[in-house]
Amino acid sequence: MVTTTSPIKAESRDLNFYYSNGHKALKGITMPLYEKRITALIGPSGCGKSTFLRCFNRMHDLYPGNSYEGQIVMHPDNTNILDNGVDPIEVRMRISMVFQKPNPFPKSIYENVAYGLRVRGERNKRAVDDKVEEALKGAALWDEVKNRLHDLAFNLSGGQQQRLCIARALATDPEIMLFDEPTSALDPIATANIEELMSELRNKLTILVVTHNMQQAARVSDYTAYMYLGELIEYDDTDRIFTNPSRKETEDYITGKFG
Repeated sequence: MVTTTSPIKAESRDLNFYYSNGHKALKGITMPLYEKRITALIGPSGCGKSTFLRCFNRMHDLYPGNSYEGQIVMHPDNTNILDNGVDPIEVRMRISMVFQKPNPFPKSIYENVAYGLRVRGERNKRAVDDKVEEALKGAALWDEVKNRLHDLAFNLSGGQQQRLCIARALATDPEIMLFDEPTSALDPIATANIEELMSELRNKLTILVVTHNMQQAARVSDYTAYMYLGELIEYDDTDRIFTNPSRKETEDYITGKFG
């Protein structure tokens, strides 16, 4: 049983998702995301973790034929972000995403971070400058790049590129950040930097992270959800999931008997 004093920031309600080929990838998932907390999604490959994550910022809309049933409700405004009348672009401003591999745009460091602001229509150079600096500081990258903001982003190391992608995501002041295996392509030092950064970001926003690394889930998250074959098997405080899970399927996965 989850114990928390945090309000719910967003929640899925009886969420089903179908790919264009008719495959039902998510089956009736109801789950809260608590405000300014980190929730980790764990489970074997193909269990629906990334599919669930990508529902939160309507990434599946980019491919014709995919469809949702159920709701994802944002609080406190009680908006169902899957409603047809809700603009996916606005959803992605509120809920930003960092992918498995760093994916900077073929632009300068500065323009990567400014991109979302320009999409939003910000034309004031001073405002953009200030926001770029604030986002790079928020991603713990400012001191490393402040003297080369107009260099190509591709000149950064892998770990720096991932932090740049986090800065790009932060620039639009999101309420929730989605991380899809954000350290799987990074070395241990860069991984530790990203984990530390996620812990700091928890002070200002809500985080949902997919990870195959159970030690990482145990280290960084407040809550953990175990998924299998498109279903939510168990959701609880991270400590309880890893020390005293209530479902045998969860225990078998965590102890390595399965998965």
